[in-house]
Amino acid sequence: MLKINEHYLKLQASYLFSDIAKRVASFQEQHPDKDVIKLGIGDVTKPLPGACIEAFHTAVDEMGTESGFHGYGPEQGYEFLRQAIAENDFQARGAKITADEIFVSDGAKCDTGNIQELFSLGARVAIPDPVYPVYLDTNVMAGRTGAFVDGRYQGITYLDSTRANNYVPDLPAEPVDLIYLCFPNNPTGSTISKEQLKIWVDYARENKALILFDAAYEAFIRDDALPHSIYEIEGAREVAIEFRSFSKNAGFTGTRCAYTVVPKECMAYDSAGNKQPVHPLWNRRHCTKFNGVSYPVQRAAEAVYSDEGKAQTSALVGSYLKNADLIARVIGELGFDYVGGDNSPYIWIHSDRDSWNFFDMLLGKTGVVCTPGAGFGKCGRGYIRLSAFNSYENVERAMERIRQAL
Repeated sequence: MLKINEHYLKLQASYLFSDIAKRVASFQEQHPDKDVIKLGIGDVTKPLPGACIEAFHTAVDEMGTESGFHGYGPEQGYEFLRQAIAENDFQARGAKITADEIFVSDGAKCDTGNIQELFSLGARVAIPDPVYPVYLDTNVMAGRTGAFVDGRYQGITYLDSTRANNYVPDLPAEPVDLIYLCFPNNPTGSTISKEQLKIWVDYARENKALILFDAAYEAFIRDDALPHSIYEIEGAREVAIEFRSFSKNAGFTGTRCAYTVVPKECMAYDSAGNKQPVHPLWNRRHCTKFNGVSYPVQRAAEAVYSDEGKAQTSALVGSYLKNADLIARVIGELGFDYVGGDNSPYIWIHSDRDSWNFFDMLLGKTGVVCTPGAGFGKCGRGYIRLSAFNSYENVERAMERIRQAL
């Protein structure tokens, strides 16, 4: 008799964004003439930058010739892209990351879920609340948690992110081994200073812990004092793995390209307490379970770092931040307490309402789709998230509807 992995049965009924999609589809079916504006899920809406499209076309044409055809590429990514990433995203900011410490993949979502395969099931895991659901759900699937009780899984150390701490969690009160951090944060849009991030790096070094740092939204940082990478912090190479994506800065959500940085000094420990480098473990996992991102997609990603690509992606990010400015301004004028929108495409809004009731009210009265905060964890109850990923015209219409309704 074949038995299932029963840890999957602990998962909540559906993935948050699938649940939202079902509710929106039901609403549209019942109100076919209603114009729905989606400011919920964090999917981009603008086309790929021209430099990426041109590189994509050129690479596809190459694939149509015998001399330019590429079959299986290196699982870690082509050298041309890894070198461009190392030079532009890290070395230019004083972070000593080399091309051979970068692993190109098809998404940061995949990598943040897959990375925990490298660590023991007994690892004590700390996860922020509210949180991007993938961090939590993949650890549930792996078997690191107990039952789901009163909105939380037993066996997980939750790091509360609230108005009281400006949505930057405090250090855990109990020892942990694996720490998930995301800044600029999804879902709250909050940011972390270099001084605050150093506290976490120092904690990890002192406690032989490892930080999984999700920097998928670093391109939205406008404050030069804020760190774009955890490797801007002294000592982070020993205790941190960083995840990045081309999805939000260059619109690759449907094209699929991201990367993970695993420094060679990054260490974990075996059962005897001996240091073991994580880099070769991730390399082995990558080579065994992944065949690499396609050559045309990697050439398109490389174009992000050209002069034209930099200008175009900056304009793309700027357009979404313009939307975020508008959302934040209207929400503030309506008297709501909020965070985000200045260095992030997300605005996290506090309300006295139940977040799913707020979601249904906005959808029903305004045709605007938000994301209910309760879907991100217990600390998200009473909050909603609005996303800046849409056209400015649609955001204007959405905020005018919300202004009239509220």
